Amino acid sequence: MHRISFSVWTLAVLSGMCIGVAGAGDVVRDHDIEAEDYFSIGVIMGNAVSPDGGYVAYTERRWNPPDEKRNLDLWVVNTQTRQVRRLTFDKASDGSPEWSPDGRYIYFSSNRELAGEESPPYDGSKQVWRISSEGEGLLAVTRVDDGINQFELSNDGRFLYYTVSNEETEEAWEDLRKEFSDLEYGHGVTDFSQLWKLDLTSWRAEKLIDESRVINDFAVSPNQSRIAMLTTPDEELIHNEGWSRVDVYDAATENVSVVTGEGWRSDHPSPYGWLEGLAWSEDNRALSFAISYDGFPTELYVAEWWGRALTTRKLVRSGMWTLSGGSQTWRGASRDLCFNADDRARKRVICINDVRNGGQGDTRTLTPGDEVVMSFDFDSKGDVLAVVAATTTHPPDIALISVDGDVDRLTRVNPQVDRWKLPQISLVKWKGADGDMVEGILELPPDYKPGKPLPMVVEIHGGPTSASTYNLRFWIYGRTLLPAKGYALLSPNYHGSTGYGDEFLTKLIGRENDIEVEDILKGVEAMIQRGIADPNRIGVMGWSNGGFLTNCLITKSDRFKAASSGAGVLDMVIQWGTEDTPGHVINYMNGALPWSNPEAYRHGSPMYELDKVK
Repeated sequence: MHRISFSVWTLAVLSGMCIGVAGAGDVVRDHDIEAEDYFSIGVIMGNAVSPDGGYVAYTERRWNPPDEKRNLDLWVVNTQTRQVRRLTFDKASDGSPEWSPDGRYIYFSSNRELAGEESPPYDGSKQVWRISSEGEGLLAVTRVDDGINQFELSNDGRFLYYTVSNEETEEAWEDLRKEFSDLEYGHGVTDFSQLWKLDLTSWRAEKLIDESRVINDFAVSPNQSRIAMLTTPDEELIHNEGWSRVDVYDAATENVSVVTGEGWRSDHPSPYGWLEGLAWSEDNRALSFAISYDGFPTELYVAEWWGRALTTRKLVRSGMWTLSGGSQTWRGASRDLCFNADDRARKRVICINDVRNGGQGDTRTLTPGDEVVMSFDFDSKGDVLAVVAATTTHPPDIALISVDGDVDRLTRVNPQVDRWKLPQISLVKWKGADGDMVEGILELPPDYKPGKPLPMVVEIHGGPTSASTYNLRFWIYGRTLLPAKGYALLSPNYHGSTGYGDEFLTKLIGRENDIEVEDILKGVEAMIQRGIADPNRIGVMGWSNGGFLTNCLITKSDRFKAASSGAGVLDMVIQWGTEDTPGHVINYMNGALPWSNPEAYRHGSPMYELDKVK
């Protein structure tokens, strides 16, 4: 039934129609949610506001019958008329939309293929494409062998900057690889990066940077005088922790300088932090970037240039929120720095005002409601704020945010949800470890009435430096579907979760398999005492850190009758020795290595209590 509905929606777009977004009106919620409904959902992945604020471009991922491939397509919505238009239809992943400064075109990345084509742009390699906001004039802007990695359009629209990978073989490995070319090797070859500049008038490309570094991200200053880069010595993930740095290319001198040089990490809570996000202010003088950690809050930095002189400082944070690394942007021509942040199971847009000359103003929340904001963008003046936001009644949609924080929903990407019998979603609290209040999201069946205890599943988020959010989420870990089948579902934000203050986050350091386990068990008991959960029918599940905590919980209590542990750690020493992000274990072991504090590793490992599992 929903697949037919979606096909009608698709046919309307294919016939060239613009679709007006209507409200839910008096639609009756008469549909019982089934597992198959998950495959009817379209997911918005990102958004970009046109320079004049008249349109919002966004990408939508959806399964497309009849071959059931999951496409990522480009759409636009008019902010005045609310008409939406699908721009791309090919079997490809179309992402990272950027507007030209005149608002005529949208540049995006795509991996298009055409049968029989073995050269770019139709060989499946990632290239930059361009299309008008009316869906006309699709053009391959780059035709680079093996494709590009990242791209950015210059502020004046005259140039396109992009990176490519350049494979280099270490001399000691060359002969061996030639002699045994059929073998798979773990070492000897590194995909270093090159940074290129394409003139969109002459269509000639110029290589700017070709050194032994991997560029994971870059940002061009508005006047193109500098290019900031997040770099690592090679492409191994381990080097992103502790070895990543900010380099800046000077277009006048063609020299590269290091912003985060030797000693920059000396006062950090851990040496294993990774750099995220680059954003230039409109006056070209300030560069923002963030550093994130496992177990510690993300910190926000600003580098400011005074001629050739450079100062770098950490911004002061206030409030309970936790910054989402890499999300920051400057608001128009102002020095207000805005970013996504976790705040008590919501995701908000927050701004630190007037960040300049070594100082900063007050902090303001632009989305104070219950919306969970996945991403956001401003128009060129910083007046129009568009977000991708979800609530407890609908999956993510495009919305405008007024100066007072009011939400004006522009799209209805999933109209079928208006007929679904939705779970009753609420926030619940209980007293956890150390007497601290712990919060979780409780989902109950649509027709639930107090008085009869339900079978309950505890669904545990990963990370652990993350959080479960207060919104409708139809996901493989049971949210939405299990309540539809008569279960209660509890998603606890235990100690170590983001959005509840730095102390709540960092208390987990040195106390894994301890403090957060107590939080969850006390949450289960609270739901039993409140008459929500049947004490004889309780299950637990999670993935990654949620799988680890599932392993821990079933060794600490016989309360659970069923458990599902996905990618869950059993032994911290094995995890430390095999993973490519060492800070994840070392940070939670208070900076200790296995041989310096073996008891800490043993205490954090459910392996040694598996005999207690029933």
